[in-house]
Amino acid sequence: MLKKKKSKQNTKSGESKDLKSIGGFLLKKMALGGAARLRSKADEVNKLNVFPVPDGDTGDNMRMTIESGIAAVENMDSDNIAAVMKAISKGMLLGARGNSGVILSQFFAGFSKGLEKSDKADVSVMGEALQLGVQQAYTSVMNPSEGTILTVARESVEYAVKRITPQSTIRTLFGDLVKEMYASLERTPEALAVLKEAGVVDSGGAGLFYIMDGFNRVLNGEQLGNDTRDEKSKENKKTTTVLSGSFGPDSVMEYGYCTELLVQLQNSKTNIEAFDIEPLKAFLAEIGDSVVAFKTDSIVKLHVHTLTPEKVIEYCHKFGEFLTVKIENMSLQHTELESKDNENATEEQVNTANEYVPEKKYGIIAVTNGAGIENLFKEIGTDEIVQGGQTQNPSTNDFLDAFEKVSAEHIFVFPNNGNIIMAAQQAAEIYEKATIHVIPSKNLGTGYVAVASADFDSDDVETIINNMTKAMQRVTAGYISPSIRDADMNGVHINKGDTIGIIEKEIVVSEPDRHTAAEKLLEILLGDKNKSLITAFYGKDATAEESEMLENSLKEKFPSAEIYFVDGGQEVYPYIFVAE
Repeated sequence: MLKKKKSKQNTKSGESKDLKSIGGFLLKKMALGGAARLRSKADEVNKLNVFPVPDGDTGDNMRMTIESGIAAVENMDSDNIAAVMKAISKGMLLGARGNSGVILSQFFAGFSKGLEKSDKADVSVMGEALQLGVQQAYTSVMNPSEGTILTVARESVEYAVKRITPQSTIRTLFGDLVKEMYASLERTPEALAVLKEAGVVDSGGAGLFYIMDGFNRVLNGEQLGNDTRDEKSKENKKTTTVLSGSFGPDSVMEYGYCTELLVQLQNSKTNIEAFDIEPLKAFLAEIGDSVVAFKTDSIVKLHVHTLTPEKVIEYCHKFGEFLTVKIENMSLQHTELESKDNENATEEQVNTANEYVPEKKYGIIAVTNGAGIENLFKEIGTDEIVQGGQTQNPSTNDFLDAFEKVSAEHIFVFPNNGNIIMAAQQAAEIYEKATIHVIPSKNLGTGYVAVASADFDSDDVETIINNMTKAMQRVTAGYISPSIRDADMNGVHINKGDTIGIIEKEIVVSEPDRHTAAEKLLEILLGDKNKSLITAFYGKDATAEESEMLENSLKEKFPSAEIYFVDGGQEVYPYIFVAE
């Protein structure tokens, strides 16, 4: 189902044809090639969507995940394969997005473990490392399904490793790996009925195939991946709007700069294993306040409010290189409340700023998409919003940033999308300053009802979680979306351009016009006698006038139901209906 183009077999890369082992320099080139190959095919992978709706994002999620790994070694000059792979793995871990991105990062984490004792890796070591990658990828999924990226990884690695002989080379290993990976990918519809019904192969498996195909192409002399950041990558980077009117030529810098760094410790600059975070925290406390700093393996993350961010950079540069640097003038970032808290802090609070003490027992983080939905979640008690949703999955690092902003002993996280849960869980495993509880809310409706029902009067965390879970169980969510292709699914015939109605994971309606599709979807939602309250979020593609007409029509057609329309402002879905 994928068009396979044979890679050019030449060895002009300066490596001998009987390549028996590789080091960090060649591995870095291979990773660059894998990222470049996926980048060129990301849209194709996005379109391998089971549902014929414009929300496919697997290609972009996997692309951004591996590009985070590439960014971690961009300025690295080492031929030690263990060091290079470890840096790539850590970068991918922090940059992982979506379920496929998290699984990909875990595959590379296992791959890295298999290489951790090697300066260079021969065929045997490389085969064992790939096997560890498969094992860790499977372990990362609570209920692994066959016919997915996991199957593609497992079958191809098993095939390639079994074919290793004393005459094998790195090239024959990866040649066998990619050959079987393609064959396994083509078999995924036979293993997973929903893929067969949709007429597509597994998108995560396709993304992995393109990455490894890029690895293989570089091994065979192709020039791939000289530029690790394309225009699409740049579009995904957050930009800051400078409010020049609030800080002019006569302004006085009163509150300083919110300074955040992500530092990759370097073996050439420090003893990573022996690196002590306490002197860094003490230094930061001397030149600023609101200090948060911690070390995860070879990466240091820090946050400080200071008048002299250049001193922070100078100090940290002695120990490593920067993965990210963020410096914001606090008067330009609408942080008046935070500034006021700092201004009124007691001397004791300032002196102990480097000692992390939660300000409260419970906190809430939610992932939302759309200004209206974001405001609604804040109104019902959400402390911090992570921007994201379908086609805009936040990374592991985005969750870590949010955790730092919520000073609580227990933080409840609502991903509100099934494809975001694993990234939230991965971040929860990394974070050490609070107990993170990822509540598996698979849509905005379940998340909204759970947050609204949160009762923090109890000291029993399990009771709080159980009450949230019970609240989510009484909710059913439905979605309205345009169809991007013809299809026959769940007994429903779909024409390209129709409007389809989806309940949870099933297409139940397909109509030529949006109004009729919405009415029929609500008929099904309200067919459950336990459901009588509908909250309808209308998105960017639905005008206020259209939504008002639909609201009036639905209230007339379903007089016994309570129906409320809210301007959600969400992407992708013109309407999201939450039935209670």
